[in-house]
Amino acid sequence: MRRQVKLTTTGRRSGEPREVTLYAFEDADRLVVVGSLGGAMNDPVWAANLRADPVASVRIGKEIRAVVSSEADGPERDRLWELVCEGFPMYATFQRRTKRVIPLFVLTPRTTAR
Repeated sequence: MRRQVKLTTTGRRSGEPREVTLYAFEDADRLVVVGSLGGAMNDPVWAANLRADPVASVRIGKEIRAVVSSEADGPERDRLWELVCEGFPMYATFQRRTKRVIPLFVLTPRTTAR
């Protein structure tokens, strides 16, 4: 299922909260977000922020969830890529527009305080 969410990361240079609206896809108790940037040549800034600091939060409607992110790779990425393209087929078009591999980030609920 595809949902619109607001992802809040920590700016890797500023240390300030940075919010972006994205589609997220459910995978069990996790969410998957896609760093497509419409097929641009570079990853979105929020992806670099997650790589620098994987602790983030995601707002779905009025609910805010504390999460930790990890970048999917290998067979897991392949499975998740199918999931997100099924939910939003335009991602396959975006992948054809660029030479980079579009990153997928898995947002897992965080149970411990930062």
